[in-house]
Amino acid sequence: MTYDFLQHYWWFLVSLLGALLVFLMFVQGANSMIFSLGRTAEERRLIVNSTGRKWEFTFTTLVTFGGAFFASFPLFYSTSFGGAYWLWMIILFSFVLQAVSYEFQNKLGNILGTKTFQWFLIINGILGPLLLGGAVATFFDGSNFVVEKMNLTDSVQPVISHWANASNGLDALLDPWNLVFGLAVFFLARVLGTLYIINNVNDENIRSRASVRLVGAIVPFLLLFLAFLVRTLLKDGYAYNPDSGEIVMEPHKYLNNLLSMWYVLLVFLAGVVLLLYAVIKTVVSKTYIKGIWPAGIGVVLVVLALLLCAGWNNTAYYPSNVDLQSSLTIANSCSSEFTLRTMAWVSLLIPFVLAYIFYAWRSIDRNKLDKEELKDGEAY
Repeated sequence: MTYDFLQHYWWFLVSLLGALLVFLMFVQGANSMIFSLGRTAEERRLIVNSTGRKWEFTFTTLVTFGGAFFASFPLFYSTSFGGAYWLWMIILFSFVLQAVSYEFQNKLGNILGTKTFQWFLIINGILGPLLLGGAVATFFDGSNFVVEKMNLTDSVQPVISHWANASNGLDALLDPWNLVFGLAVFFLARVLGTLYIINNVNDENIRSRASVRLVGAIVPFLLLFLAFLVRTLLKDGYAYNPDSGEIVMEPHKYLNNLLSMWYVLLVFLAGVVLLLYAVIKTVVSKTYIKGIWPAGIGVVLVVLALLLCAGWNNTAYYPSNVDLQSSLTIANSCSSEFTLRTMAWVSLLIPFVLAYIFYAWRSIDRNKLDKEELKDGEAY
């Protein structure tokens, strides 16, 4: 295992965690439609209890994603999470709001009322995917930061990187293309959320409404995603010389990446086919309720391919719009070879963790959720 291999290996693992996180945001997607899918208090409680079975998987994956980034690429962590902290703080606060809402909406002594906490879930369902999508879009559009590694010798203020303005990350939302991708992720979360509800909630009224919402979510997602994808593939990208480390602008960099890494392109196309298959079959067949699985696998493959395209093939995965040479690559922002090598051995435990998640998921979903279970079982 060479140092170069370890850098690529850990970017793959971080990208996989990011892809799994996007899939698991079906929780946020379903929560954003609580009042449109559930017309009565009982129906809304069905939806909340359905997503309540899985919200911890999403939150845990978000934390693991951040931890993996910190351990393998600490300079990105200090630059983005430290410099753009307002953006990340809003994201994290919305997820904390989600956790509180699940636990307290039907507790005795709730003076705010059940609907207040359900609106908190809707806020998380909108802000979570939108802001995370906007943050990921900066991998292709760049951010406003400066990296000065010589500041480590400053005994008074040894800060390597800093934001170039006072917005502390909120300026990412001023870029219209970041918003386009953020909205695409939001509608994708709604697509996954409707597919999940159709599969998990045994109620014909909710399923019929979810089928209608599915069409209303997939159309804007495809338009927004295709617009962002075409623009990204045709624009200049951020490349670096592996020998000198110099960052340069390369015409059609991301298109070149997909064409040169044909295996990543195949993964991307396979993911697109699986997602479209799941949506079309769910809309056409009234008895098909398993669309969440091919769609989920497809989303993981598509997001994985996009993130690999952003970091592999000598590409700066976190470009700086203020100082081009401050842009971060998997080579100049990673941990030491010893750290990456040690963590690589630890990463061999990941299949066992995934097996446990699979087992826990199946145990939770052994029976589809219905109104009778709300009366007899433990419910939010």
